[in-house]
Amino acid sequence: MKAVALLSSGIDSPVAVYLMLRKGIEITPIHFRQDPVKEEKVLEILEVLRRYGKLNDPIVVDFSEEHVLAFEKLKELGKGRYTCVLCKWLMIRKACRISHKIGASAIITGDSLGQVASQTLDNLMAVSTASDLPILRPLIGFDKEEIVRIAREIGTFDISSREEPTCPFTPKYPIIRASPAEFLKILKEMDVLSI
Repeated sequence: MKAVALLSSGIDSPVAVYLMLRKGIEITPIHFRQDPVKEEKVLEILEVLRRYGKLNDPIVVDFSEEHVLAFEKLKELGKGRYTCVLCKWLMIRKACRISHKIGASAIITGDSLGQVASQTLDNLMAVSTASDLPILRPLIGFDKEEIVRIAREIGTFDISSREEPTCPFTPKYPIIRASPAEFLKILKEMDVLSI
């Protein structure tokens, strides 16, 4: 089986990739480029993860390609609290499109339930509407301590823990209980669905 994986420089997504590599899945990582520090960390993490299975060269997507314009539209609508949900939705949609192009049949993410604003059950439901492929979330029931333990064991923790710039788009009070119906309405207002 082939899958794509959203791979960031953080702790969670490398562990998710590792767990799926152990299942024999061939993975093509997708990294959304925000800055050179994060990208360098991702390249180091990839070298570590290659020890554990079939990991293809990464596909690097420029974060500003769709995200920045979409965030501006969201603010214009007075819905800036949805920024994190929209961000993840755009990433999943792009991953889905790439999956269809390369013959992958699933998308892997490092989501674990309730850990951050975009990972509440309501927000995960809204984000999932971006894909017609299964979204595999191998960390969904893990707590942070379990994820950190695995990251240490596989050798990615020290890389992921190094300092990096924070996301400049995160709202002060992100929405934590997005209604999928309300989110769909926002997407239609933004005219994002046709892009």
